[in-house]
Amino acid sequence: MWPFSSSSCDQDACVPPSPHAVTAAALLSALPFAAVFIAANAVAVRLIFPKLSRAAQDDARDGDDHVLPAHAPAALRQVHAEHGSKSWRRRGAAWAFGTTVGLAATLGALIMAEIVEAVDPAARNLALRVTVPALLFMLVVLIPWLECRSLVSSAGWSFQRTAKGKLPRVALGLQAVLFGGWLFIFWSMGSVVPRAEILLRSAPPADHDGRTSPSWNSRGIMGEDLTRACLERIGVVGISLMALLSGFASVSAPWHTFGRSDVRRRPLTEADVNRKQTGLDATSEMLATKRHRLQYLERKISQEASKRGKTGLVGMVMGSIRGATGEEAEIQTLKMEIVGLEAMEANLSSNLVLMKNQRAASARASTTMGRILLVPSYIFSAYCVYRILATSLTTLRRASSPSASFASSDPINRFLGLLARHWDPKLDQMAWARIISFALSGVILVASANSAIQTFHLFAKWTPGLLRHAQANLALAVGQVAATYVISASLLLRSQLPSEARSAVGGVLRGALTPAFVDGWFEGWFLLGSVVTGVGIFVGGKISAIGEADWDDYGMEEMGAKRS
Repeated sequence: MWPFSSSSCDQDACVPPSPHAVTAAALLSALPFAAVFIAANAVAVRLIFPKLSRAAQDDARDGDDHVLPAHAPAALRQVHAEHGSKSWRRRGAAWAFGTTVGLAATLGALIMAEIVEAVDPAARNLALRVTVPALLFMLVVLIPWLECRSLVSSAGWSFQRTAKGKLPRVALGLQAVLFGGWLFIFWSMGSVVPRAEILLRSAPPADHDGRTSPSWNSRGIMGEDLTRACLERIGVVGISLMALLSGFASVSAPWHTFGRSDVRRRPLTEADVNRKQTGLDATSEMLATKRHRLQYLERKISQEASKRGKTGLVGMVMGSIRGATGEEAEIQTLKMEIVGLEAMEANLSSNLVLMKNQRAASARASTTMGRILLVPSYIFSAYCVYRILATSLTTLRRASSPSASFASSDPINRFLGLLARHWDPKLDQMAWARIISFALSGVILVASANSAIQTFHLFAKWTPGLLRHAQANLALAVGQVAATYVISASLLLRSQLPSEARSAVGGVLRGALTPAFVDGWFEGWFLLGSVVTGVGIFVGGKISAIGEADWDDYGMEEMGAKRS
């Protein structure tokens, strides 16, 4: 299991060197994979992470929960922003995101190198036995821990030490409870893996000639079983996530292409967008002012409480019976106002995004080139509708024919499978059709990203907390989904390969998922995501129609009128 092992000798004879021992040649051959990790990490941290985390950054807050007043000068705002960008929280999130993306890219390169046998096997084994445990640690432990912390912070709890220097026990306790719930749910996912996968995982690994590896008995069997159990659960989670997101995107793309309800409204003008932006700016300014006032009052009361604690028992008793002061009542009022302003800010922000997207789409559709460029989106949306209908029919057919699957009947999958078989007649066309079907789920998600974002903002209009939590964890969630997609695709790829190629993708990825399980599991979650998205769009449209006659919600705030 461990890469840094060496041959051992006893009194009688020397044991042959372990095939997993580290040598200079293996280290040198593994340098290309290290280069892949460094390059992917740099691109993720320097280019992708700033764009993903930009929406989650609050100009009024830094990384230490310090609130900047709305009337602060520009120089102070610049220093405040620089301090926030250098906080350990954002640096830690950037490091975790870059490491996860880099490890996922390295694992993908390793799988392809194993299939084509482009690198020395010893170097591949060394890189795999470093990459896979590190990626598992990021996906199962570190990223969920950071996401739980972000959820607790966005809910209003602070992780800063108190005035007396004590740790925030409530916030840490909530984070620990959320993390424990994640571990319980993650490990419970193993109950859905059929027994065939468990038997496949329990078989000892074989060499390229089919013989059992001589180092099997000397390895840490418990550690390998734990690694493969985690891999199988990540594979199940990855398939579920990709199916849900694909179903979400497959409904969002046709709805925004064919059935947008906002086309019946009056055309949007630049004045409408500017008025919405003015309302959002005014709301954000009020929110920053009230947050700053709340922080000032909380600090003042905390200092007074610490002074009363030094006066002895009599002072503590008198302080407990004096009742609530005006400042404490103001704190309660400010908290309620902040909750309302946060909901208003999220609603206005979502409306502004939808308005800008609609105005941009209208501008594109008014030109000849724009109408030509809309043709691929119509074709793609039609395919999404076909995929939903075909998957529904396949699910109904599976009741009478368990072997039925959408991947075997989809014309695009079959066509690409025929191309793969034409490239190599020995390839299994149906097996590669399943792999292509799973790959197309990622293509659907990427191709309909804009529509999916607009649908998400529609949901955020009547669930403002969803937008705030999603923005806080966007970068980490993207890295987590990308890594689980790579692991799931690797496990699925190995299960579809012939035996001679399957042994090359063996080792730490030996726990494969059978095609029948993958087909049924993916299609079920895909339909669930489609149904939930369709119901959400319908309900969101009804709520929007009842709550607003046009784009002008919160009219007084958009005109710049501030509430006290």
